Amino acid sequence: MINLAVADNTKVTLNFSLALEDGTVVDSNHGEEPVTFVVGDGNLLEGFEKAMFGLRAGDEKELLITPEQGFGMPNPNNVQEVAMSDFPKDMTLEVGLMLSFSDAQNTELPGVIKELKEDTILVDFNHPLAGRTLKFKVYIHTVAPAVTH
Repeated sequence: MINLAVADNTKVTLNFSLALEDGTVVDSNHGEEPVTFVVGDGNLLEGFEKAMFGLRAGDEKELLITPEQGFGMPNPNNVQEVAMSDFPKDMTLEVGLMLSFSDAQNTELPGVIKELKEDTILVDFNHPLAGRTLKFKVYIHTVAPAVTH
């Protein structure tokens, strides 16, 4: 059997963890069933995939993912003021609360309350990990050619 490396057009099975620079784990499937994806299928951000290029089955590595490789830098245009009257009167609103909003296409968007003002609420629609350098720890179980139909 060929000891294939992670590259374009490969199917990769792995366990992973994603942590902040201070070590706080954001997501992990270590100790659970591994996940499988095809490089380029959109299941992982391109920066995460490219960081694994060259790794082979049996490799375990911690990779530092910069904001540019990961969830990007926060965009100030993604911080919006929403009228207080747009929220249910019985809803308890507080800074840090994550809420679900719908955009014009009825796509669900998470937003985090940044500031409560007199008549408006400042909501941040940036990805919560935008601007963060992340520690991406992977254990590669298998790397195989991707089967395309």
